[in-house]
Amino acid sequence: MTTEVVVRVMRPDEWPMARDVGIDAFDGDGLPELLDALRASWSWIDELAFVAAVDGAIAGMVLFNRAILDTDDRNVDVLLLSPLGVRRDLQHRGIGSALMRGALDVLAATRPEPAVFLEGIPTYYPRFGFRRARPLGFTPPSHRIPDEAFMVYTLPSYTPDLRGGVVYPDAFWRVDGVGLRG
Repeated sequence: MTTEVVVRVMRPDEWPMARDVGIDAFDGDGLPELLDALRASWSWIDELAFVAAVDGAIAGMVLFNRAILDTDDRNVDVLLLSPLGVRRDLQHRGIGSALMRGALDVLAATRPEPAVFLEGIPTYYPRFGFRRARPLGFTPPSHRIPDEAFMVYTLPSYTPDLRGGVVYPDAFWRVDGVGLRG
């Protein structure tokens, strides 16, 4: 089933609706605390919050936040994708895929950072160009993140000599939102 999806940067006044969509997509699961902590943190940039609209209503959201890559000789600004969510009643209609592709296209055209990192489903994100990060020389911020779930999407300013440890924004640590539990 094809659904016409409009992907765009979220307007600040749409935050309550986008937040609700994210929470619905994950059935809560600690996400309200993470979303609120991210929005209040140094890592938040309004232009890095994207929504997917269907028939004028927000159907999905994806957030990118600033993070740091700790290299041997300097810190490098990078992006961290989390979370991506589509309303449960609209899932499996291509909305999440359209949202990912649209947001990554905007990032590739406008952002100076060399890479986007995530911890996610290893069978889902490679279709958008994400690859396992460790073989490229990147280390995750926690031992609880499985190698296959720690992925990177390289942006135009990436160079193959870039390597180091990813440092998540403090918001993730404050709500215990890093790595697998149980």
